[in-house]
Amino acid sequence: MCIKNYRDFFTDLTQTDKLVSGLFVFNISTMKKITIPFLSLIFSFAAAWSQDLQEPVDYLGKDFHAGRRDALRKLMPDHSVAIIFAYPERVFSKDVNYVYHANPDLYYFSGYKEPDAVLLIFKEPQQMGATSCNELFFVRKRDPQNEQWTGRRLGVEGVKNRLGFSQVYAGADFDSLCPDLSHFSQLIFDALPDDISHSYEAGSLFDMVRVFRKKANIPAGYTSDLSSDLRLIEQYGRVSNLDRALAYLQIPVKVERSEVYRNNEIVRQLMQHPDSAALESVKSKIRALPKSPEDLFDELTSGLREIKMPEELVLLEKSVEISSIAHAEAMKAIRPAISERELEGILTYVHKKYGAEEEGYPPIVGAGANGCILHYEENNTMDVQNQLVLMDVAAEYHGYSADVTRTVPSAGKFSPVQKAIYDLVYNAQEEIFKLCREGTPFQDLNKKANEVLADGLLRLGILKNREEVYLYYPHGCSHHMGLDVHDKNNGGPLRPNMVITVEPGIYIPAGSPCDKKWWNIGVRIEDDVLIGSDRCTLLSAAAPRKAEDVEKMIARKSPLETMALPALHEK
Repeated sequence: MCIKNYRDFFTDLTQTDKLVSGLFVFNISTMKKITIPFLSLIFSFAAAWSQDLQEPVDYLGKDFHAGRRDALRKLMPDHSVAIIFAYPERVFSKDVNYVYHANPDLYYFSGYKEPDAVLLIFKEPQQMGATSCNELFFVRKRDPQNEQWTGRRLGVEGVKNRLGFSQVYAGADFDSLCPDLSHFSQLIFDALPDDISHSYEAGSLFDMVRVFRKKANIPAGYTSDLSSDLRLIEQYGRVSNLDRALAYLQIPVKVERSEVYRNNEIVRQLMQHPDSAALESVKSKIRALPKSPEDLFDELTSGLREIKMPEELVLLEKSVEISSIAHAEAMKAIRPAISERELEGILTYVHKKYGAEEEGYPPIVGAGANGCILHYEENNTMDVQNQLVLMDVAAEYHGYSADVTRTVPSAGKFSPVQKAIYDLVYNAQEEIFKLCREGTPFQDLNKKANEVLADGLLRLGILKNREEVYLYYPHGCSHHMGLDVHDKNNGGPLRPNMVITVEPGIYIPAGSPCDKKWWNIGVRIEDDVLIGSDRCTLLSAAAPRKAEDVEKMIARKSPLETMALPALHEK
């Protein structure tokens, strides 16, 4: 900790009631006797602390975040304000929280990674007393007692100095300093969290959301759920998944708002006439709806985040490279007697070795039948045996998530049946890569995946007709990547500096209507690519893809082969 930060810490510390009251009981002579030794001790501690702190230096800089705020302002309607809240903290177990994950939008526009905060970005400068400002930031105050338990906080001065904001205040001041938001022509905000735990600390997220609702004159029963659900139907609704869409609109979590849904004309029409004609009519009506604050927020932020800035690409490419090296190391270490969880551990160890803070999503390591479960997360098979192992595991580096999947034979060689499926998925990937360039409609990638996989499964005798391909390929082949593993985007054609996945797959669970020799084979190959004007760049090349190259990597010696741990005592 540097001396300047330490002085801020000491200033805050001396303002706590307990210490102040304690200091006042001493007379001047007593203070002279203790002050110099006390300060020497504290500064020695501070110097030692600063030597221990060797944080990464490759985070996004404050100029990046300021530039993103300016870019957002240019897109905002006149006399509007964007409001971005921190994510709430989540309970892991009793009085232990999950490791905090910052709201990606708040991080993108500010660099702030702590809870209990709200950022206001104004289209035009606003008058704050004698000061004019185009943004206000309310954050957690410094609190030495809490920081000893839960970690250091930037506080108001830290946000000013390190993140480059000028108008920063403690969250407790939100009520008194936030202007009347109902006077703006347009409020732009994401869905408000409605399941926040109440906190006794002044300026908590709970309090700020309550104050925001009052300042913005938002009705007590307002919810963004219906608008969000309708947009999902408009974007992804197809006759083939209409039953799922209808079930989603009626799931128990929406019971408390059942009247809102039941009385909505669009929802009622879809439920009364669940056919293709009604679906197209409904989607047309949804497109004609006025934009809600959440719709506008998503449109504006997605338009910015889907195109990666050069500074972002440095971090994202590093995240992908770390993940790809981890997959190569897992290939070297795999053997029939290994467990799914041990493979997970190897992958995540490599991530941490290279400085990645977290995984981008819960690791998926599935052997045999488990590889046919798309989001299998238990990873508890103790012996993968002589089966294919699907590993969908990737790092998150400084907030940016990779997404890499490899499917490998634990015995070191693909059997003829396994290789037939693997090569089909590989060939589908190769064909999709050819489309990954500027101007390609995003949906064309999945059309190509369906085409190649259907043709191949027909040749192998697994399908009776092309329309059955969804039985073995039930997901899309691509999504955007970035601060979210499934990153924000507006669904338009591909453009330079987008980063997307290419991930066709085939999953044939036991009981499928085909020859039993194919049962329990699950194959997904997932790579991350950077879109260019006339072609894409494969970012995950450090993890072998071709069947022969995978086998060669498995044959290589693993540095973990010589590591032997003591046996556990049998009870």
